[in-house]
Amino acid sequence: MAVMHRTTITPTKLELLNSWLPDRPWYDGGPGGPKLEKAGGFRLDDPEGEVGIEFMVVTDASGPQLATYQVPLTYRGAPLEGAEHALVGTMEHGVLGKRWAYDGCHDPVLVAQLPALIEGRAQAQAQSISNTPDREVTASYTGEGSLSTDFAPTAADGRESTEVAAPEGATLRLHRVLQPAPDGPFVPGPGVIGHVTGHWNLPDDARARGVFATLHAGNRA
Repeated sequence: MAVMHRTTITPTKLELLNSWLPDRPWYDGGPGGPKLEKAGGFRLDDPEGEVGIEFMVVTDASGPQLATYQVPLTYRGAPLEGAEHALVGTMEHGVLGKRWAYDGCHDPVLVAQLPALIEGRAQAQAQSISNTPDREVTASYTGEGSLSTDFAPTAADGRESTEVAAPEGATLRLHRVLQPAPDGPFVPGPGVIGHVTGHWNLPDDARARGVFATLHAGNRA
């Protein structure tokens, strides 16, 4: 289970994102740079206990309208070979020492654990509390048979989401720009066979709920 350390991190995660976010194709902030606040998120456990996995939600007030972004991150104690393009930055953790933070869509550990969450083989964990499941994160899978474990950490950014290809042509889509969902249960669109929903905080202390990820069926031979 995820263990949270009460310690210092330099630079902070928001400071790392301040310089990283503006270059993303799905970022649409104002010309003065991001004005970020942490709004929520959750964690997943690495079965090997080596890699930190966090799905961070931040709001940005730099544009004409408030924007909400989901940033999946992984934290490692050494560089991930071949993932230089996905490095968000490095930071010094008061307990764990130097950590390399990556865009988790390009990290094989996160890419393996998100389908496990969708299928019910993994449990979402609270973002800031040790050993505590996050009951507000819901996941569902309606496809036939078990999901493949061969999702590859090769991702393509779009204007609002990042897509990760899976076997049989299936696609795992991580929603980068989050939108509050209507009240009531999530209604999947055509071809959606799995999803993850969660909550985040708004600046007026209201709570919003939306879709964090969807799994889209491919064509089977």
